[in-house]
Amino acid sequence: MNDDMGTYGVAKIDDLVKDNINNDDKVEVPEEITTQMATEDGDDGEADLERDLDVLQKLDPNFINDPVRLYLREIAETPLLTHDQEIDLAKRVENGDLQAVQQFVRANLRLVVSIAKRYVNRGLTLLDLIQEGNIGLMRAVQKYDWRKGFRFSTYATWWIRQAITRAIADQSRTIRLPVHMGDSISKYRKTLNLLAQDLGRQPTPEEVAEAMEVPPEKIHQIVQAAQRTISLETPIGNEDDTSLGDLIADEVSETPYEAASESMLKRDVGAALDTLSAREKLVLQLRFGLGQGHQHTLAEVGEQLQISRERVRQIENEALQKLRRLDGDRLFAYHQEL
Repeated sequence: MNDDMGTYGVAKIDDLVKDNINNDDKVEVPEEITTQMATEDGDDGEADLERDLDVLQKLDPNFINDPVRLYLREIAETPLLTHDQEIDLAKRVENGDLQAVQQFVRANLRLVVSIAKRYVNRGLTLLDLIQEGNIGLMRAVQKYDWRKGFRFSTYATWWIRQAITRAIADQSRTIRLPVHMGDSISKYRKTLNLLAQDLGRQPTPEEVAEAMEVPPEKIHQIVQAAQRTISLETPIGNEDDTSLGDLIADEVSETPYEAASESMLKRDVGAALDTLSAREKLVLQLRFGLGQGHQHTLAEVGEQLQISRERVRQIENEALQKLRRLDGDRLFAYHQEL
């Protein structure tokens, strides 16, 4: 998202509405959540934005700049909708009225801010959180069913949270986590902290599993998924010339000694092969994969040279006998290295 909120005002929201109005999102609100909505008031978006700004400003003086304040004050100028107005707009949205969609979205932009501010310091900036929440709001406008009786803000809250948490899972980690796993991690951490306070110690995985009503194996999966990746370029200590990668041994690449030994062995084998006839050399190269790494069967070599399998075996044995007489120990050492 562009940090210049001057390019992300209410007019920009209208453009986003046009871009997303026909987006066929397969996500649906779970039935149990829809049922719960009928008994909840939800977040009506009437949070005091100026108060929220002051709190965020105290947390980080650079967190909110003037363009952000201008944007938030601009969206606060749009009056909230009554329930009757929501129903009227929802009916017009069903009939494909784009202007109704834009009006519906504008009237609920402050709801996005009131929800987005709860997710700061989780890997995305406030501006990014607002943008993702606005996309969720647009989806809520398109899918809102006024016939079910609950307020739009209650319904939209689920979509906004869903969009924000998905964005955090997608964008703030090197390895993408499914949204449901991100929710499980959040629940795990909350449960872990509550149990630690009650028990006066760190709870065991089994205790956490019992509190969350999940199998212990699930807790292990959550713990594994919650681990963050660390860059090998991460500086170590106060000096800039040492990174984490400098302190980790490479267990894959061969050591200088191994590289030198292999080079010498290949040189000696190559010299030994040069003492054979062209056909003998080719047969051994094909049979043992010398120089190319792929070993061929007797039949494959015979087909390539247009001779029988038995003749290939004879040539191979004769060539090996010659090499054993010349430098058998080094050939054996090289064979062990393959």
